[in-house]
Amino acid sequence: MRNIKLTVAYDGTDLHGWQIQPEQQTVQGLLTDVIERLTQERSTVNGAGRTDAGVHAWGQVANFKTSSAMGAGEFLRALNALLPPSVRVREAQEVAEEFHARHLAQAKTYRYRICRDAVLPPFTWRYVLHDPFPLNFAAMADAARRFEGQHDFTSFAASTGSEEEDRKRTMIRAVYSSQLIRAEGESPAHAQALSGEHFGDGEGSIQSEEWVYVVRGKSFLRHMVRKIVGTILEVGRGRLIAADVPGLLERRDRTCSGTTAPPQGLCLMSVEYPAQGEYPAFVSEAPAIDVNDLQ
Repeated sequence: MRNIKLTVAYDGTDLHGWQIQPEQQTVQGLLTDVIERLTQERSTVNGAGRTDAGVHAWGQVANFKTSSAMGAGEFLRALNALLPPSVRVREAQEVAEEFHARHLAQAKTYRYRICRDAVLPPFTWRYVLHDPFPLNFAAMADAARRFEGQHDFTSFAASTGSEEEDRKRTMIRAVYSSQLIRAEGESPAHAQALSGEHFGDGEGSIQSEEWVYVVRGKSFLRHMVRKIVGTILEVGRGRLIAADVPGLLERRDRTCSGTTAPPQGLCLMSVEYPAQGEYPAFVSEAPAIDVNDLQ
């Protein structure tokens, strides 16, 4: 059997997340169906993380095993020819049999975008949270940094819906970096063209302001990033202060964190792996499915 690794990007707006669900269009379901059409095999498509409905990805990673003679380049072209335009395979390569997209992931980076424009551009509404109201950026940036390190993130995780499963979950997670970045610049050229303005012509150009929360960690609990963003926004509004974050973590009570930010601002940007040949030993059979990494 050959092992094919895919790097996948998708617009999650009209999809019901990554994981296969009955009678719902999901990324894993689409990939599985198209691969079966190409190979005449029903392969298991493993994803690095199970993004939730409405969440996007630029660097989702998946792998599947096949006895097909198709090369990686052929899979790349064929998958993109048959998948809907909202899902694109950016890269395809044959990797060692031991590679597993979820088991071997060492770190993931997520990005959450907040549009600060007075009017939300129609070209970005599917990918940002729109919040043009007064917010304290410095306080929010301070709060963001306080999530770095290894903590129990019970206060920032959604319930599985099962008390038994909640008790079994490991809630400790390592966050390697957590920062809020201010990004200001020109709006996209196509928007300026439609408005009759010339890109970058000084006084007449359209200015756009966006704040981006970027977090990198080993793995994430369900809704963890979105709950962190919701809490950071509460700090920006003055309802919490940055110094409250350690206490919220210590309370281990999900009712005390901020609201869960909506999914459209969140995007899985990249997944990191050890170099091929340096894979640690792992059990080849998948562990029981949990809800970790469901954002």
